[in-house]
Amino acid sequence: MPPAPDIQLSELEANISARLLEQIRIAIADADGLLPFDRFMELALYAPGLGYYVAGAQKFGPSGDFVTAPEVSPLFGRCLGNQCAEVLAALGGGDILEIGAGSGTLATQILGQLLEIGTLPDRYRILEPSPDLQQRQRERLRDELPPLADRCEWLTDFPTAFRGVVVANEVLDAMPVHRFRIGEAGELLEVFVRDGAGVLTETAAVPRSADLAEAVAALGAEGLALTHGYSSEINLRLPPWLRALAGSMAAGLALLIDYGYPRSAYYQPDRHMGTLMCHHRHQAHDDPYRLPGLQDITAHVDFTAVAEAGVGAGFDLEGFTTQAHFLIGCGIDRLMAKSEDAPDLGAGAKQLLLPTAMGERFKVMGLGKGLSTPLSGFAVRDLSDRL
Repeated sequence: MPPAPDIQLSELEANISARLLEQIRIAIADADGLLPFDRFMELALYAPGLGYYVAGAQKFGPSGDFVTAPEVSPLFGRCLGNQCAEVLAALGGGDILEIGAGSGTLATQILGQLLEIGTLPDRYRILEPSPDLQQRQRERLRDELPPLADRCEWLTDFPTAFRGVVVANEVLDAMPVHRFRIGEAGELLEVFVRDGAGVLTETAAVPRSADLAEAVAALGAEGLALTHGYSSEINLRLPPWLRALAGSMAAGLALLIDYGYPRSAYYQPDRHMGTLMCHHRHQAHDDPYRLPGLQDITAHVDFTAVAEAGVGAGFDLEGFTTQAHFLIGCGIDRLMAKSEDAPDLGAGAKQLLLPTAMGERFKVMGLGKGLSTPLSGFAVRDLSDRL
């Protein structure tokens, strides 16, 4: 991966980044000079008013830092709308909860499709920590779907006794991860962030984070992440997050869409530097310490860990497949065939479906509670046996 490019910052961007850097330096000092990487990543992305996802800069689409599937083509959200309709019909109604709704594009696509087929949710609820993004989402929904604006509401925490569909598109990859390294003597080391005279650097030392040693030992028991010098990441926040989500749901389906692999592929020997990457102005690089607060920091998803944590939290594994197979199962071909804009949708559909684009790199997992109906999104090809 190329190094971080030189970027000219505006005065506002430079101010945000400098203020966040000072907060990170204070956190490092409070941690006796060694800040666990997951805490650094949490501050870089979510520090109130300063973190990447809450500071207000444009992030999504051509004028932002990266493009997500809803920006690629409206077919993505319309297909998800079809899957939502199937679940809502099986439940006899319910709500939709979108976690981290970004620009609001996906919400308008899902609601637009449900309006067209006559299967609207009771409410479309959005869990969004960023006040700036909340406002943008409100404006977009009001402008594009004014009859449905009053059906939408914004939350700051999981609801209680939720019935319906939870949609989390590119949410798990932005969860803070721990990073680890296998030392020359085969010992486990944790990656920490330290302050080198105002410049953030990293070092590997004896682990301090609870549960890290146990989690990496479990990988080793499967013959993974054993090579001297092997570096990777692990999401220790995933199990409690899924327990909280499961505890909030009475019945329904959680759709988790992200880039990632089953565990055996995630921790394969030739992926010895991990999957961490950063995005800024549509350029990818591998330096998480540059431009704090102004760049996205992500890690691929270990979908085996998601399935295990989900089942452990009380979910049923409803299916696991590639984005391409999921969208085909949800009728992307039928949607294109009946659309007056079919010629204009072709390029976006290819990007969503082709293996060399998003079709295989992105996966979809369904975790359900109290569902007894088969799901169209996993009917074409279910890869759960690969987890």
